[in-house]
Amino acid sequence: MTARLKKTVARRTAGRWVQATLLALLAVTAACTSYTEIPIETPIQPKLDVSAFQRVLVAGFVAGGSEDVDANQETVRLLRSQLRTKSSLKVIDADILPLLEVAQDQAQPAADDSRTTSASGSSGERGTTAAPPPGLKNIKEEKDLEPYERLFANTAYWKRIGEEFQNPLIVTGTVLFTNRSTSGFVQRDQEVFDSLGRRRVMPVRTYMERKGFVLRPKFVFIDGRTGATMYSASHREEILYNAQQNTPALSAYFELMDRLVPDFLSTLSSQKIKGTRVLLK
Repeated sequence: MTARLKKTVARRTAGRWVQATLLALLAVTAACTSYTEIPIETPIQPKLDVSAFQRVLVAGFVAGGSEDVDANQETVRLLRSQLRTKSSLKVIDADILPLLEVAQDQAQPAADDSRTTSASGSSGERGTTAAPPPGLKNIKEEKDLEPYERLFANTAYWKRIGEEFQNPLIVTGTVLFTNRSTSGFVQRDQEVFDSLGRRRVMPVRTYMERKGFVLRPKFVFIDGRTGATMYSASHREEILYNAQQNTPALSAYFELMDRLVPDFLSTLSSQKIKGTRVLLK
């Protein structure tokens, strides 16, 4: 029994010595190790090759939705401003194209031809009359924009615009900015304090009525040399506020566009994502 006891004590003593040695080594290593944060930039290649262009024309947009914001005018101004500072292309300053009127004018001959066919049809057959696109006040949702898609496929029209402005890259599309109201249970963090004054954050489900806006732009990039569509991208952003909060529509519009602009710019030019990396010494 005495020999076994001596062996047990010896093993425990050796184990404690090894543990103490490891802790000492860890302490020395930690004391000799320093951390350095190095800023890094990751380049992102553009989605579209615009090397053939020197100029860009933000022509205008078919816009609808809320009447509190002129989405066509505000979108053109914002994109032109961003391209001037964050793109190598020269931005063309020109009047905004009235694309609603252009689309309706282009649709009218088709409607007239259809009516003529209907009037002169034989065997009592009735022709189909093509209705012109809805006016500005009727554009309230995405389906109301569908009749305007034929405008962006009109290569002859966009080629003519390109020739007028020395064959630039043309940016156009649709913008729908609408009001939105919703109600239901939402989860939010609430601060609580116990009897000892200690702070805790707990998730709480609360019924809320909220209102806000939805922005649905579609950017269409057209080759001014040929009038053909090179690339298009659709987006959707939404923002909601407390029902008692009075937020101007224009402020909400710019807040939503701030989320979309980086993706828009990445279509035309390379962007850099900034971050940091930790190095151990």
